[in-house]
Amino acid sequence: MRISGAIAVAAVVTFNAGAALAQKKYDTGASDMEIKVGNLMPYSGPGSAYGVIGQVQAAYFRMINDKGGINGRKINFISYDDAYSPPKAVEQVRKLVESDEVLLVFDPLGTANNTAIQKYLNARKIPQLFVAAGATKFNDPRNFPWTTGWQPSYQSEAHAYAKYILKEKPNARVAVFFQNDDLGKDYLKGLKDRLGAKIVAEESYETSEPTIDSHIVKLKATGADTLVNISSPKFAAQAIKKVAEVDWKPLHILSNVSASVGSVIKPAGLENAQGIVSATYLKDPADPQWDNDPGMKEFQGFLTKYYPEGNKRDILLITGYALAETLAQTLKQCGDDLTRDSVMKQAANLKDWRTEALLPGIYVNTSPTDFAPITQLQLMRFSGEKWELFGDVINGDATD
Repeated sequence: MRISGAIAVAAVVTFNAGAALAQKKYDTGASDMEIKVGNLMPYSGPGSAYGVIGQVQAAYFRMINDKGGINGRKINFISYDDAYSPPKAVEQVRKLVESDEVLLVFDPLGTANNTAIQKYLNARKIPQLFVAAGATKFNDPRNFPWTTGWQPSYQSEAHAYAKYILKEKPNARVAVFFQNDDLGKDYLKGLKDRLGAKIVAEESYETSEPTIDSHIVKLKATGADTLVNISSPKFAAQAIKKVAEVDWKPLHILSNVSASVGSVIKPAGLENAQGIVSATYLKDPADPQWDNDPGMKEFQGFLTKYYPEGNKRDILLITGYALAETLAQTLKQCGDDLTRDSVMKQAANLKDWRTEALLPGIYVNTSPTDFAPITQLQLMRFSGEKWELFGDVINGDATD
C-alpha cells in the first residue's frame, strides 16, 4: 500500500507540474479574449500621406478578428494621430501605455517620432515593434532591447544608391536634398560613407516649411548633375515638380519612403517623374506584372472587402498590410505566452518567413542580436506610369 501511495502522489505531482507548464501567461494588454495593440500614425500634419498605412492596418485586424483572431484572441487595435510631431507622439504613446494599457506599440511612424518615444518605451519594457522608420538606431538590441525596425535601414538603402551612382556616373557631382532630422541624416551618412567628395552640395529643409522650391533652385545653381532626394511624400512631390519647372535634368534618385505613385508621383506629375530611380522590397500594386500574382490577388481581395475606399494602386497600402502580417505572425508564434518578454523573443525569432507582399527572394529574418527583419532590396526606375525593377536583389550592406 505504501508503494502504491507513493506512485499516486508522484502521479499527482507530475500532473500538476504539467498543468503549470500549460498555463496561459499574460501581461497587461492581453487576456483570453483580446490583445491590445497600440499604434501612432500621422493622420494629419506634414506626414498625413502616410495615414493610409494605419487605416489599412485597422482593416487588416478587422479581417483577422472576423476569422477568429490570433490563437482565439481578437485584436483591439488602438491608433492615434500624432500629426508627425515628436511632442505629440510622446503625449499619445503615454496615453496608449498608461490609459489604454496596450500590450505593445506597433509600427509608430517617423524617425523623429520613434526617437522621441524610444527611451520611454524601453524604460517601461513595452515592445516598440516594427517601427516605420529605417534609422539604424532601431536595430540596437544591446541598448534598446524593446525596439525593432522592419524595413531595410536608410544607410543600407543609401549604399545601394551610391553603388549605382558610382557605376552609372563615376564622375558625378552629387547634390543631396534631405529632411533635417534623423531620417535625412541617416541617409546622408550612408551616402557620405560611399560617395565622399563626390557630394558637392547638401541642402536640408524643415517639415514646417510650406514649400521647398528655393532649396531646389539653390541646388541646381551648384552645377550638380545628380540629385539624391531624401524627403517625405509632401516635399518629395514638390521637389520633383520644381526640378522639372527649373529645367534641371540631373540623375534623380528618390528615397523609398516617398516612392508611392499615388501619394507622390501623380501629385508631382507623371511626366516630371520619368527616369527617377528608387529602391523597393515590396511588390508594387501599380505594376501590372503582379496582376496575376497569387499574393497580390489576395491583397486586392482583402482591399475590396475590408478597405474598399483605399487606392488599390498605392504602395503605402501594401506596406501597411505587410507590416500587419508580420505582427500577426509574431503574435501567432507567442501561442498562449502573451507576456511582453515573449513578444520580444518571438519578434527576434522570425526565420526565413515572408509575406507574399515582399518581392521574390526577399525574406524576413531576425535574431536576438539582429532586430532588422528586412535587409534586402532591389532598384527600380520610373517609366510611363509605373516603377520598373532592374538589377539583382541586394542583400543589406553587401553593395560593393
